[in-house]
Amino acid sequence: MKSGLGVVGALILLAGAIFAGQGLGFIPGSYMTGDMKWFWIGSGMIVVGLALGALALLRPARQG
Repeated sequence: MKSGLGVVGALILLAGAIFAGQGLGFIPGSYMTGDMKWFWIGSGMIVVGLALGALALLRPARQG
């Protein structure tokens, strides 16, 4: 569970970084390019991804 949460957090972080890059116009070739709405959506995803990653790192492993 702990590693799965970290993987999900990393994937959300990566997708958010791509969305933010497209929103700022750094990654061309999409309808999202240059639209600041996607920068803010990506920024929110980055925060969620970081929070999930931190939760996965700080959560104690289950004894089972």
